[in-house]
This record gives sequence, structure tokens and C-alpha cells, in this order.
Amino acid sequence: MTCCAMSNADTGRIFSRFAGMHRWRHRLLGLERTQRQLVAGLRRAGIVDASLLEVGCGAGELQRALLRAGASQATGVDLSAGMLAIARAEAAASGMSNRTEYRQGDFTAMAEELPDADAVVLDKVVCCYPDWERMLDRSLGKARRLYALTYPRDRGLTRLVLRAMRWGLHRAGCCYQPYLHDPERIAARIREHGFHRVDAALTPVWLTEVYARARDSR
Repeated sequence: MTCCAMSNADTGRIFSRFAGMHRWRHRLLGLERTQRQLVAGLRRAGIVDASLLEVGCGAGELQRALLRAGASQATGVDLSAGMLAIARAEAAASGMSNRTEYRQGDFTAMAEELPDADAVVLDKVVCCYPDWERMLDRSLGKARRLYALTYPRDRGLTRLVLRAMRWGLHRAGCCYQPYLHDPERIAARIREHGFHRVDAALTPVWLTEVYARARDSR
């Protein structure tokens, strides 16, 4: 088994282990700040009647918020079986089963099997992949109109947080590691695919951006 495959397996196990805790955190506190920023940015960009593809959808709370905001239907992909079980259960409880579909696996390996969507969303996903170019290229190739993502800012606080996470994961014997990629290179790569930024928001650690495809670029 390759290191990449081992990392994906560890990622799925880690998030499955904390799936129940994640569910209760969302019920008590609602969407995370970055998720609220994504919803607001996509609403301003025009999410009504749009189809969604979310890479790293977790328990599906962001998808359900976007469906309530007017999106038509959503497909979610995630490595964690535990998170997807919660996503399906919560979609059913919310009356959204007929508007949602969930697939387990590594998006970069299964991208060709998935349908294109009006909007592609990656909330805290780019930092999970060492090969961020491949992740961006494959996910951008699925976006017909909008592309939204949250990823770490390149600053001292972020480096300190990621260093602590790597230390803890290494101590636990986990192969998965978070990564800090250059925001300027990420933005340049997105522009190369014919998108321009239409919305942005910050937290101390995270950068949230929404991009729209130029009309004549596809």
C-alpha cells in the first residue's frame, strides 16, 4: 500500500472516529464560521437552482444549508464512512434524501465517475492533500459555473496550529498529515482554469474564496 493510500485510509478512520462528536457539535453550535462564509459567498454569487458537488462533504451540514439557500441538488464525496452515514441520516431527517447523493472514496481517484455540477465546494480539503495541484485540477474540471473553497492562510498562527496537529497525529501513529500550500499559487491555478474571484472572507486561520467561471472560458 502506498503512503498516499495509507494516508487516505487513516483520514477516513480519524473522521469516522469523531463523526458522532462532530454531529453533536453541529447540533449545539450550528455551522462553523468558514461554512457560514461559504454559504454567504455562494448566495451572493448565485446558488439558487444550482447543482452542487462537495468534495470532502463530511456529515453534509454545509450541503443541507446550501440546499435550504436554494440549490437544487447535491452530491457529496468523502473518505469517511462514519461521516457519510450521518450525512445520509440527517438528509433523510431533513426531507432531503431525494436531493442528495453520497459517495465514499478519494475524489482524485474517482473524479471521472462523478457528474459535473454548477458549483463545486471544498471546505478545508486542499490542506489534506500533498498534491494540491491534482486536487484543484480535477475539482475545477467539474465546475460549470462556481468554485468555492476554504484553505489555510499562510501565516505564523497557521503554521503553529498545523505543527501541533502533525505532532499529535505522529504520536498517535497516524500517517495522515495536514499541509500548508501557497495561497498565491492556489489562486493562480484557479485563474488558469478560467475563473475569477468574486467573494472572499477570513478567519485567523482560514481563507474562504468563491470564484466564478468567465462566460467564454468553457
